Amino acid sequence: MGQARDPLDPKGLIRESFRIEGISPGECRSIFLDWALGLPIDQDSETSRMQLADRYGAEHPDHPMTLVLREGGTTGAPGDTARPRRRGGWRARREGGTG
Repeated sequence: MGQARDPLDPKGLIRESFRIEGISPGECRSIFLDWALGLPIDQDSETSRMQLADRYGAEHPDHPMTLVLREGGTTGAPGDTARPRRRGGWRARREGGTG
């Protein structure tokens, strides 16, 4: 039969990305997004991401998916860890707006 189901990577998307020769960083980001969206709602994606980065990073330090896993919690440019802030909405209009 097939491989046992990995609770960190239920669909095997991350595992398979390391098997794709010549995969690009953009393709890895797309796979990463699919992986994150496919996790069970009660699973901590940040912890799972870090565990996967540890698992695959030592064996594949230069693979684009390793970089994506390590930077998965960042937004914008590499090294930019600022969390996005919501702009607008009813509170912004009510508190600072003119109406």
